[in-house]
Amino acid sequence: MHAVAMIGAGRIGRIHAATIAAHPRLRLACVADATTYIAQELAAQYGATATDVGSALSDPTIDAVVIASPTALHCDHMLAAAQADAGRPIFCEKPIDLDLDRARTVAARLDGVGARVLMGFNRRFDPHFAALAARLAAGAIGAVEAIHIVSHDPAPPSTDYLASSGGLFRDMVIHDFDMARCLLGAEPVGVFASASCLIDPAIAAIGDVDTARTTLRTAEGRLCTISSSRRSGYGYDQRIEAYGAQGMIRAGNVTETTVETWGPTGGRTDPFQNFFLDRYAQAYSNEMAHFADVIDGAAPQVMLRDGIAALALAEAAARSVRSGRMETV
Repeated sequence: MHAVAMIGAGRIGRIHAATIAAHPRLRLACVADATTYIAQELAAQYGATATDVGSALSDPTIDAVVIASPTALHCDHMLAAAQADAGRPIFCEKPIDLDLDRARTVAARLDGVGARVLMGFNRRFDPHFAALAARLAAGAIGAVEAIHIVSHDPAPPSTDYLASSGGLFRDMVIHDFDMARCLLGAEPVGVFASASCLIDPAIAAIGDVDTARTTLRTAEGRLCTISSSRRSGYGYDQRIEAYGAQGMIRAGNVTETTVETWGPTGGRTDPFQNFFLDRYAQAYSNEMAHFADVIDGAAPQVMLRDGIAALALAEAAARSVRSGRMETV
């Protein structure tokens, strides 16, 4: 079994700790967090050791590192992990950083020492979206012409979280930017975004938005539209539609069960899975299974350059909101 060090014991760290513990080839060996008692609680839950970042990264018995710390620390922790052992695989949550120039500088340093980094864009590993991507790649509808992504959260997170999140595009829509790149088959070169604060004035008060529509355009003219909202009013709405020369492929929402009730007034289905932990539970599990393969020598499917490209799209979208025009990437 591979011994894994977890850096960060917050919400996303707890998700990854659970998927590590559930995998037959992985063992959560230690947990480090700036808040000691949080690290101790998570470590105790899985029979691991609570420690500090320096000790975790210098431990020669650690085979891999998972970075789930606050975004502002991602780059520092990746560099420290690579400095301690450049050959030890690193899993880093998205986004790579909140500043594109710094992210590019750090990525170049990591590439320079041969660091093997898997970026944490879990939706690539969702079985529904992965099946859609596979059918697209197999030419099921011919050449891709347009993609439509809907990503509406059931309710906004706390303003305390949003204040340090980097904003809607860097925190939330960045997942969809990554999926768009994966599905379009070409890099977007132009971004137009329009955004408003329609849900909670407190979000506007911290300088953020909660509702956005974004259009990506490739050099070949392929288009992707992304509908983003911090509150749907009807559950966790996660859909993708792909249009091509020969038809459409659609990945719809996942409901609590597949049971439907029909009567004289029509039909009723169960509600959508209402939290990202439920909707993407299998994606997180598949993602960690892939990281186990990376530790065994496989190439990461989502690399530093993918994290950079998604962040570049997020920054271009934010610029477009301010300028009111399409921005180049």
